Amino acid sequence: MNARTVIRRGLRLLALATAIAVALVGLLAAALRLQFTGAPAAWAKSTGNDALWLGHAWVDGRRTERDVERLAVRLRATGIKDVYVHSGPFELDGRLDPAKYPNARNFLEWMRQHLPAVRISAWLGQAVDGALDGTLDGALDLDDPASRRNVLAGVAAIMKQGYDGIHYNFEPIGDGDTEFLRLLDETRRHTRLLSTASPQIEPYPGMRLTARAVLGHDKYWSSGYFTQVVDRVDQVAIMTYDSGTPLETLYGGHVARQAGLALDLVPAEKSLFVGAPAYHDHGLPWLDNAESVEMAAEGAKLALSEHGRRERFGLALYVDFAATEEDWREYMTRWMA
Repeated sequence: MNARTVIRRGLRLLALATAIAVALVGLLAAALRLQFTGAPAAWAKSTGNDALWLGHAWVDGRRTERDVERLAVRLRATGIKDVYVHSGPFELDGRLDPAKYPNARNFLEWMRQHLPAVRISAWLGQAVDGALDGTLDGALDLDDPASRRNVLAGVAAIMKQGYDGIHYNFEPIGDGDTEFLRLLDETRRHTRLLSTASPQIEPYPGMRLTARAVLGHDKYWSSGYFTQVVDRVDQVAIMTYDSGTPLETLYGGHVARQAGLALDLVPAEKSLFVGAPAYHDHGLPWLDNAESVEMAAEGAKLALSEHGRRERFGLALYVDFAATEEDWREYMTRWMA
């Protein structure tokens, strides 16, 4: 076989692979667009069980009681019942330095005074760039018993400040990670309210392994592992943003798919939140245009309409310091109204 024949055969194989990839992307886009069809039921909206992620400034001393008063004015008109205030992160060995939350006790006292019906959880975690098992340099290793003991000691200490609960957000946690399950079990000794942010659920068969091959880590959890996590917590918030979808309708369909899958997997007695992107720095212009609080609300309403009434279901807005007045307007008109 001469070189020219080898090249022609290689080009044909490349063209075939490209055509298959394009076809699969087209099928996925069509499936997501189909999810975003129909009209939601009139009753599909906030039941007063929504959530909000709050930035670190509330507990490090930059925010004052006056800021809490202003926050209270806004939140009283909403359905937000839970807030997750960033109070970490953990160090690489799992320790949580109390110097990271010097104003926590004051913040909690102000919140109790001005928003007594809102539950406040400490948002804790450690972002890990690319490591599934914590073995890369710069990663908190949850497989290490000593690190987990440090994490739990930090949880026990911060709960003494007066928080209502703990909200974990470790990224990324790979599908099937048993040590994360163990950490959730062990955290129960220290709090009665336990929640976690979660990656997206595998939308269609084969997508988890494909995404992992491309990204080097799990973007999706299998439904089985998602269920194992849900079994151990009281609340789960699916981070439906950073979807990679380039169009509003595709993002709305993505949210509808994620919410629909989760509604079938999360028991009614537990709280399910759909993460809504109230931020605008995705890094790619079309993602900023495609993803919005409005589209998250519309997708959630479609999923809820298909599933049926659910009390403990809501949006979780991410994040207070990046949210614009337009984000809040979309929440109020598309989800609350």
